[in-house]
Amino acid sequence: MRDAGSLLRGDRQADRVVPPSGPAARLTSFTAGAMAFLAVFALALSLASGRLADRWAGALARTATIRISAPTDQLAAQTQIVLDILAQTPGVAAARALTDEEQKALLEPWFGPDLPVDALPLPRLIELTEGDPGYDGEGLRLRLSAEAPGAILDDHTRWRRPMAEAASRLRLLGVLSIALIGAALAAMVTLAATAALAANAQVIRVLRLVGARDSYIARAFVRRFTLRALGGAAVGTAAAMIGVAFLPAVDEAGGFLTGLGFQGWAWAIPLALPPLAGLVAFVATRTAALRKLRELT
Repeated sequence: MRDAGSLLRGDRQADRVVPPSGPAARLTSFTAGAMAFLAVFALALSLASGRLADRWAGALARTATIRISAPTDQLAAQTQIVLDILAQTPGVAAARALTDEEQKALLEPWFGPDLPVDALPLPRLIELTEGDPGYDGEGLRLRLSAEAPGAILDDHTRWRRPMAEAASRLRLLGVLSIALIGAALAAMVTLAATAALAANAQVIRVLRLVGARDSYIARAFVRRFTLRALGGAAVGTAAAMIGVAFLPAVDEAGGFLTGLGFQGWAWAIPLALPPLAGLVAFVATRTAALRKLRELT
């Protein structure tokens, strides 16, 4: 608590121990700013990717597809049977058979616009929307196999599971990135503080001769480097947030970049980075200072 109070109040006499500028101080500010900048973009990308995966998984969760494979002369009859079954199935909010034009549009990205749909034995696709509560998938499959043997239900489970896993891993990746960035910041601040202490070894010896305690000397270094890290991180965070705000909108960049960046309350998350950087610098500098002072004894 006393160190935290000294950090806020300051001590002019103690502050003279640490040069007001120099390579170590500039390195601390630059490192904190760069790490905060990278951390903001890591957060933005992980949150946006997670939202995108959740959106895809959510869209697939409420829809399913029934594929009907049958001879051409039986296809219409089986399609009607399946539609009748779906109309009687609790939990199915809506169902409709896709037209030839819609099926052609689905295949166009792979086979081109000139696909002869009429000449190919394509299965008929039925799109169904799940209600609330949902339908019994196993029961529907059993009924389809009994009344329409050529109909196969695809509830998109194989698509939803990878999406949910992707969202979870992307969020975890964001957390790990922030942890690595914090570790790198701690390492750089430790090196900078150690270098500053070594450069001021003669001053430290003189202060000890006149009665200064190591805790008094350490507070000067802790305050200087903590405030440097806090200021650098604040600048880096602000610059990164401005950059995120000017990222291309969805109508300019396409569907893959939908929601890239922060949305709503998530804009408040990066504001925690400067205090976090200051805390990391405080712990790293205090540890390095006390250790180096013991070595200079």
